[in-house]
Amino acid sequence: MNEQIKLLKGDCLELMKDIPDNSIDLIVTDPPYKLVAGGVTGKLSKRITGVCLDHNSIDTKNGNGNFKINNIKFSEWLPDCYRVLKDGGHCYIMVNDRNMQQLLNETETSGFKLLNILVWNKNNAMPNHWYMKNAEFILFLRKGIAKYINNQGSKQCMYFNNIKSKLHPTEKPVELMSNFIENSTKIGDTVLDPFMGSGTTAIACINTGRNFIGFELDKHYCDIANERIRKALAGKEVGE
Repeated sequence: MNEQIKLLKGDCLELMKDIPDNSIDLIVTDPPYKLVAGGVTGKLSKRITGVCLDHNSIDTKNGNGNFKINNIKFSEWLPDCYRVLKDGGHCYIMVNDRNMQQLLNETETSGFKLLNILVWNKNNAMPNHWYMKNAEFILFLRKGIAKYINNQGSKQCMYFNNIKSKLHPTEKPVELMSNFIENSTKIGDTVLDPFMGSGTTAIACINTGRNFIGFELDKHYCDIANERIRKALAGKEVGE
């Protein structure tokens, strides 16, 4: 693996302890949080089929089991993200509407300041009893001084097609991550992703000339990320 692209298998709560204070230029991550989707038993199951229910009243134990929920709390890893980020550095965190308030509270407690709430229009959606969900939200945060983004013509709502054949259940488009990276860093800067998944942020860093540090607990996805990055470093087309 290229020394400028570092992938580590393990728990980010332990691995981040080895990162020096104020050493990371940018954090971009899609952390685990509670998700509910699909059909369930009971009264709601008698309604429209093929509908994403995504409702707090649903007991996930009786759901369809499509999502493997990681019980890590925002409060467990956000303070370390703040510690390792340089003063003036930006942080992008993906989140859904159900978990946004809790994440906002925890980022503020950790020291981050909110710059904006960005919206990714995914251009696809499942039927839903409470409006179809075709958007995902990104908290755009700063540490310390407020630094401008590089392309000040960038819009709050971004349109990137979702991935059709995913290597990870919550995989994001490379172009989406590249957009954040190019707006908040310069070539040669270091980007951290504590929840790397299949390595999309790493691919974006390779494509844009940035350094990367990523952590992933699941060996299966860590192996996928390594293979994708091997191909990207060899100059082969990777991702969508």
